[in-house]
Amino acid sequence: MITFNYECDFKLENESAYSAWIEKLIASENLNVGTINYIFCGDEYLHQINVQYLDHDTLTDIISFDYREGDSISGDMFISIERVRDNASDYEVLFMDELRRVMAHGVLHYCGYKDKTDRDEMIMREKENEKMSMFHVEQ
Repeated sequence: MITFNYECDFKLENESAYSAWIEKLIASENLNVGTINYIFCGDEYLHQINVQYLDHDTLTDIISFDYREGDSISGDMFISIERVRDNASDYEVLFMDELRRVMAHGVLHYCGYKDKTDRDEMIMREKENEKMSMFHVEQ
């Protein structure tokens, strides 16, 4: 089950399309969907989590807590809408494209992908692009 929670003035349109995409993304990695909670929030909210649980006094776009059990992907993902907006502007991409990249990024971590080394980061970017291309909304 995939849920979307809002701690800021933002709401995804067409949540069912995002759920279907995340389910397809996980299936494409030969894994199963457990319980994934997306929590959309602001910088201050996410900064508090970063300080309290990770002892990092920095802003970030996403923090994910992985509760994977075997082949079942589960976790809580906190996404700062403010950071995503700023990053979209900095990278000169559409806000929703950057949001999908961040959403995929969190799930890819749950699938076992890392991004600490240059090589791992390159693989992560390739996987993000691959998974973002899987998102489709019926017109």
